[in-house]
Amino acid sequence: MIARRLRGTVVALGTAVVLAACTAIPTSGPVQQGDAEVTEPSEIDVLAEGPQPGDTPTEIVDGFLAAGAAGFTDNFSTAREYLAGEAKATWDPSAGVLVSGPVEPAPTTTETEVTIDVPVVARVGEEGVYAEAPPDGRESVTFGMVRNDADEWRIAETPPGLILQQEDFARLYRSASLYFLSPDQQFLVPDERWFPTKNLSTSIVLGLLAGPSTWLQDAVVTAVPDGVELNPEAVPVDAEGVAEVRLEPALAVTRADRDLLLAQIDASLKPVPGISTVQVFARDVPLEGSANLESGSGPPGNLEFLQDDRLVALVDGEIKPVPGLDTLDAVDPRSPARNEDGSVRVMLSGAGTLTTVPTTEVGPQELFSGSSLVAPSVDRFDWAWTAQPSTGLVAARVGAPPVQVAADWLEGRAVRAVRVARDGVRIAVVSAGADGVQVDVAAISRDESGAPQQLGSPVRAGASLVDASSVVWAEESTLAVVGRSVGNAAVHLVPVAGPTRALPEVANLADLAGSTVIYVTTTDGELRRFVGSTWAQIMGVTGASYPSFPG
Repeated sequence: MIARRLRGTVVALGTAVVLAACTAIPTSGPVQQGDAEVTEPSEIDVLAEGPQPGDTPTEIVDGFLAAGAAGFTDNFSTAREYLAGEAKATWDPSAGVLVSGPVEPAPTTTETEVTIDVPVVARVGEEGVYAEAPPDGRESVTFGMVRNDADEWRIAETPPGLILQQEDFARLYRSASLYFLSPDQQFLVPDERWFPTKNLSTSIVLGLLAGPSTWLQDAVVTAVPDGVELNPEAVPVDAEGVAEVRLEPALAVTRADRDLLLAQIDASLKPVPGISTVQVFARDVPLEGSANLESGSGPPGNLEFLQDDRLVALVDGEIKPVPGLDTLDAVDPRSPARNEDGSVRVMLSGAGTLTTVPTTEVGPQELFSGSSLVAPSVDRFDWAWTAQPSTGLVAARVGAPPVQVAADWLEGRAVRAVRVARDGVRIAVVSAGADGVQVDVAAISRDESGAPQQLGSPVRAGASLVDASSVVWAEESTLAVVGRSVGNAAVHLVPVAGPTRALPEVANLADLAGSTVIYVTTTDGELRRFVGSTWAQIMGVTGASYPSFPG
């Protein structure tokens, strides 16, 4: 492993126990009830030691990496003691993070270089965008070494940013969602980033003012006017949990759509631990009146699934037919999908026809015909999305011709699954190509009527997966994916920007549905719900298939 060369300098600060009115420990007398106040332990600050006389090049690199992991405590001043020449001034620890697994082999050294072989878990860019690395990813990192005027080894060349092992990254960084606006200004759209825990609220506001990530910027808007800055460049939080955000120039801020601007800032800051209220100022003038916009994964609704050629719902633990629908025995029903209020319902009829679900008043209406269509997803504009291997993504709705949705990055790839996020801005796509299977999230560009036109460049999620077959949105920034990382196929929780986590395996896993709760069906018709750390069977349910939530 990269050694933790702290050499006795780790200090735990702030743990205190105060015993009221007690100056000595009594050794006699009756037992008394004490009045003791015990405070919660504070976070641990790790302090690194600087270079020591006679350190070898390997020890200097070792110490530099340890000092980098402790650098948020002393603004990286100790880490810079390991550097020489221009590197001392130009090294930028905020230029990103290479998140590393354990480094086992000894480094390679020459007279002027030390090279370490780093197992890469993830990379976090300068703007805080997290990209999980593929399995077994490795990178060689070389440090150029020189002797200083005192004939001691120092680092003259080092990569920008930090190299942090997983446990250090988890201790020092936190994920945060910056919220931007859907083009129709009805939804708050999350843009997940990773920032240092220290001064987290300040990093969030600075990121929000700087704008959305590259992959999202053409599909969202912001109420932040051009040129607006945080002044002073800090977001203090007082003892009552009030976060204070001061923006300038005041004239630009007061002329902005302040209700939307406040909604973005509130939604971005309020999830931060310790913040209960956000107060925004245009210089010294307080702003009030945040807009009430839609956000989040949405109301869970009832789980629906197919049983005996009918569509049923799980309502308070009981199976009930979905009202107003006709029988499905003549249409070979598969993969039902719906919008949130149930006014638009579609399904696959066989493997090649996307159709509406027949009601007691209107029979099925064919929306699109193809071959080997993937399970549909219905967005909030009532477009039903599917795909076929030969032509890619298709969106269709009643009363409009099907739209072939352009996505250059899907050329040469076969789409396996699609799912549109509740905001209608983002879409998750599972596809297979010559380089294997991958899960991507992209932004949707639409015309003024809401009809989808094309997808932007994607951001890859779940790069640790070696196979995947289906996808749903479990939370607003997290996917649930049936796939394989190690072992057999299992449900994985895959953040749009974050580390993938496998859930326990389910024997005979068949289909997946996700919202605030994740359900699966098995090939023998069982229905299971993920509770705590296990898959609990829903007793009394048999013959279940194709579970679904709105979306």
